[in-house]
Amino acid sequence: MTACIVGWAHSRFGKLEGETVESLITKVAAEAMEHAGVGPDDVSEIVLGHFNAGFSAQDFTASLVLQTDERLRFKPATRIENACATGSAAVRQGIRAIEAGAAKIVLVVGVEQMTTTPGPQVQQNLIRASYLPEEGDIPAGFAGQFGKIAAAYFQRHGDQSDALAMIAAKNHRNGVDNPYAHMRKDIGFDFCRHESEKNPFVAGPLKRTDCSLVSDGAAALVLTDATTALSMRRAVAFRANEHVQDFLPMSKRDILLFEGCEQAWARALKNAGVTLDDLSFVETHDCFTIAELIEYEAMGLAPRGQGAKIVAEGQTEKGGRLPVNPSGGLKAKGHPIGATGVSMHVLTAMQLAGEAGGIQVEDAKLGGIFNMGGAAVANYVSILDRIR
Repeated sequence: MTACIVGWAHSRFGKLEGETVESLITKVAAEAMEHAGVGPDDVSEIVLGHFNAGFSAQDFTASLVLQTDERLRFKPATRIENACATGSAAVRQGIRAIEAGAAKIVLVVGVEQMTTTPGPQVQQNLIRASYLPEEGDIPAGFAGQFGKIAAAYFQRHGDQSDALAMIAAKNHRNGVDNPYAHMRKDIGFDFCRHESEKNPFVAGPLKRTDCSLVSDGAAALVLTDATTALSMRRAVAFRANEHVQDFLPMSKRDILLFEGCEQAWARALKNAGVTLDDLSFVETHDCFTIAELIEYEAMGLAPRGQGAKIVAEGQTEKGGRLPVNPSGGLKAKGHPIGATGVSMHVLTAMQLAGEAGGIQVEDAKLGGIFNMGGAAVANYVSILDRIR
């Protein structure tokens, strides 16, 4: 891969009072350009990741990035959407523009404002990322969809409630030191494991602590080619960037295998010329704890049905064999849909640059990212390596 990340910015995630989609976009866009040491005149192309699906009344948002600075006027700007993988889809679009020689410097922004939408409408907006003819009426929306997946996994492999609680507790523990995280509180295994008034069942075997947070937020990064990047302040290269799209209906797949995730990881590792054991850490898409558990198996960290074993052994802890979600993941950091994939790339680049502060993984050399849209429908894997 020839594309490199040379600058970035990240807002806090959470319920951001007084912010709008526009204000979130313009703040991170300006900060990312400053961090990269480039100006608006240097930008060749703009890509915005914004899912929306009804969260914002302003649905035509690509040109909002131009509000950052008048010098961005007349730059090509495109909005990209691919459900919960919207941010990574925007990153990939930027990479492809650079690899095609169509752009030298690309500004990628991801954004979502979700907390101004009432809860029932949030469910309606998110369920649109499923196959509506078969899955649109599932109670509790997308949580209900993953509740069905969790129930099916339990039926096939036994009760995994301990493993899910361990994953939730790990990610919340990691999120304490992430200044961008929506929830910075170590809530512990016992709280996550047991049903309570504050932790009720939401769908199937999934409790509130098994579900990612509804959040506002934005992130941005600046991409350029490797030759240009080596003359800049910092350069984090894409060793691989893969996109695998699967069938939308769950009925057409064995949903417990996350085969699109498996394919994306296999292709990315092969193209990067590395193995899973070469990675220093992974940021993976824990929209629900059952998703992270299945992703361990799909990426090859554990045999099918044995993801719980590596959780119990601490292999995915920050000091374990392969730290997973040292940022706190979507579980603690939050999941503003369009911003999530860009955020994953920003935080991974920060790790590799040694600029991750309290969430820093010691001696991080290679970082892996998995971001998915829908129930393992849109699957994106990146492998990043610092070259400057």
